[in-house]
Amino acid sequence: MFRIETEKELLNAFRSRDRKHVELPKGTKLPLFVRDYLAWVDPYGVRIFLLFSPPGSTRPMGIAFRRDQQGDKALASRVCEWCHAHGTADQIGLLTTDVDAKRRVGVNLCLDLRCNEKLESMMNLAGADLLEGTQKLLGHMARFADEALGMEVRT
Repeated sequence: MFRIETEKELLNAFRSRDRKHVELPKGTKLPLFVRDYLAWVDPYGVRIFLLFSPPGSTRPMGIAFRRDQQGDKALASRVCEWCHAHGTADQIGLLTTDVDAKRRVGVNLCLDLRCNEKLESMMNLAGADLLEGTQKLLGHMARFADEALGMEVRT
């Protein structure tokens, strides 16, 4: 769990290259209290923003993803790499973000980043420990931020 006091604090959780794209949802009231993570889509549906705190840290990190055009809209099942939920191309697809001016990385995820809701449902059905599942999910997010983007996990 973490708390965001000001819009400046929220923006500072994102990399400097992403800050210019961050647009808070209308009606957002600060301070924000975030249990696991916060995800929202920009008004145009092009970008999706993720704000999370890595396991063992109380400092938030932010990633601005782009929803790239999905070429094949076939109904073949896909799997989210973070929560392992199954879905069709309109539910799970490639989200990308720039590493630098020349490189972009992507990962197949739930297009609305509502992994926590899907994970909670799966864990309840399986009778598994939701807290452990949530920590794994946050670990996947932190690993992507570290390995793909070179973002240092801050404690």
